[in-house]
Amino acid sequence: MDKATLTYKDRTVDLPIIEGAEGEKALDITCLRQSTDLITLDVGFQNTGSCTSAITYIDGDKGILRYRGIPIEELAEKASFSEVAYLLIYGNLPSREQQNIFSQRLTQNSMMHEEMLRFFDGFPPTAHPMAMLVTMVNALSVYYTDYYTQDFQAETFDIMAASLLSRIRTIAAYSYKHSIGEPHVYPKRDLKYASNFLYMMFDSPINPYVPDPDIERALSVLLILHADHEQNCSTSTVRLVGSSMVNLYASICAGICALWGPLHGGANQKVIEMLEEIRKDNMTIKQCIESAKDKNSKFRLFGFGHRIYKNYDPRSLILKNFCQTIFKKFNYQDTLINIAMELEEAALKDDFFIERKLYPNVDFYSGILYRMIGIPTNMFTVMFAIGRLPGMIAQWKEMHDSVPLKIGRPRQIYTGSHLRHYIPVDER
Repeated sequence: MDKATLTYKDRTVDLPIIEGAEGEKALDITCLRQSTDLITLDVGFQNTGSCTSAITYIDGDKGILRYRGIPIEELAEKASFSEVAYLLIYGNLPSREQQNIFSQRLTQNSMMHEEMLRFFDGFPPTAHPMAMLVTMVNALSVYYTDYYTQDFQAETFDIMAASLLSRIRTIAAYSYKHSIGEPHVYPKRDLKYASNFLYMMFDSPINPYVPDPDIERALSVLLILHADHEQNCSTSTVRLVGSSMVNLYASICAGICALWGPLHGGANQKVIEMLEEIRKDNMTIKQCIESAKDKNSKFRLFGFGHRIYKNYDPRSLILKNFCQTIFKKFNYQDTLINIAMELEEAALKDDFFIERKLYPNVDFYSGILYRMIGIPTNMFTVMFAIGRLPGMIAQWKEMHDSVPLKIGRPRQIYTGSHLRHYIPVDER
């Protein structure tokens, strides 16, 4: 095994080099503190691996994203969201029998306990759908206590995973209906995952939901593309919280909370807000491009570039094609969508963006596509949470399947005061 040698004062320690399945290498510092009394400092964990994982592989330089070894392009073209969820959680694509059982579990667990509906009555009309989603996901542990389990290979886990995957879309749709003052729509047993969600979102006595296959497929692909993305903020949160042996509901709730931030799951909402700002201020596309280059300008161009993908985001190319298909089919006259298309075209021709490889990312196109589908802006992060759920469950399961399970405990470098003593208030 390859190794690196660290010398500190009079101590020398050999640190093993760990090699991943695709040739990536890591310096194993597990024994560093015990051997040298040193720890590593890596703010934001930008260069620190917290685990080994067989779920998702990313090569940002080459624009590669694979779930369990399968390219994201193949999954987006051929797979259903439920297939991808099974693949992430259990490691392989399901057989026909396994898929039937999994789909049956999703159908059987799509309804919420009727008592949980009272929770929605307690939310004010102004409540953000994400806040309602977080509250209701955590509340599942109150109503489905049979699924507290330490046997992570048992059928109880399978039911709990299917329950979360199915009920999260019901909770999300109910949250939206509550926010607009419309009655809840119960799920249908004969509809697939994405179409059932759209039905619960948009069906009403006045305007019955009329399914469109291209819209339903676009939503399914959006969920697939967001299903997992390695050790990001929300996924790492699920692992860290779950390492305390807390139940799956609480771990997922923590991950959804982390996803809510504008630097993470809320990035596509920032894209739409940016487009609205452009329209409101009557900015030309040329002004937008020039302002984005100007460090002194208050204008910020969202949806371009990615901290992981240094070439292009493979998910963005897939969504771009769906945007073009939906745009042409329904002949959209939305000014925000027109602005976005013109902005993308101008940026891709500009040397400043080309040299810095600032290509449109998944947030740019997902925001536009969600808008085309009819998803309101305040639901964008909720949609991200629905899509990311299979990956969160898979990461939680992988961590609990590892032996031994270690509770997360990052270290720190203390920079506060030296020893000092308490002074009574009259003497201060």
